[in-house]
Amino acid sequence: MELRVAHLYPDVMNLYGDRGNVAALRARCERRGIGFQVVAVGLGDRFDPDTVDLVLIGGGQDREQRRVAPDLAARGPALREAVEGGLPVLAVCGGFQLFGHRYVDHDGSVIPGIGVFDAETRHPGPVADRCIGDVVVETPFGEVVGFENHGGRTYLATGQEPFGTVRLGFGNNGEDRTEGARRKRAIGTYLHGSVLPKNPALADTLILWGLQRRYGDAARLGPLEEGAERSAHAAALRAAQARARRPS
Repeated sequence: MELRVAHLYPDVMNLYGDRGNVAALRARCERRGIGFQVVAVGLGDRFDPDTVDLVLIGGGQDREQRRVAPDLAARGPALREAVEGGLPVLAVCGGFQLFGHRYVDHDGSVIPGIGVFDAETRHPGPVADRCIGDVVVETPFGEVVGFENHGGRTYLATGQEPFGTVRLGFGNNGEDRTEGARRKRAIGTYLHGSVLPKNPALADTLILWGLQRRYGDAARLGPLEEGAERSAHAAALRAAQARARRPS
């Protein structure tokens, strides 16, 4: 078997080492003897979502989001159709915001999104605190840990499923305990760190979804020895717990 991954704007949207998500997927596939191919999709590149099994997009600051937004908007209809057809996606931070309807900046200017998720992001203003710190989220894929650093607050529309529920940290907006969003097999999240190396169950879910898209539901993944991954997950959990105990 082979997994073909599209990495959108890897030279622009790679805040806080989100490229590590590609490395984690590659390592887990190669350890199982699964072929792994990455297609880097830059500004203006030709790209058909139906030719890949999984799409990744990382985070970027407002400047980078403005830079890629028009190009991504042109790809929006094809990406939305592919997601409805079961294409797995992992969209992180700025990528997550752009996969919503829009991002309203602190000065009221609007960065348009592509509407995969029924969500809107708004910046509360230049003097507002950022949402920064270690995060623990309860998800359908188990406990997920990571690190968040975002100024915008994301609000999900009624009926939009979150990625998970915040146990420690801020999540989408620091108010309603939601984190990220899910649509079919597309996941949006604020978790950097990067998120997949320390959350192997989530990484394997994305790999399996991608393989099933190509080879059908009979595709399966064998187990791996995960001592390093478990240690990384435990360290991130301890960091989040320690931060939560500090006086504000």
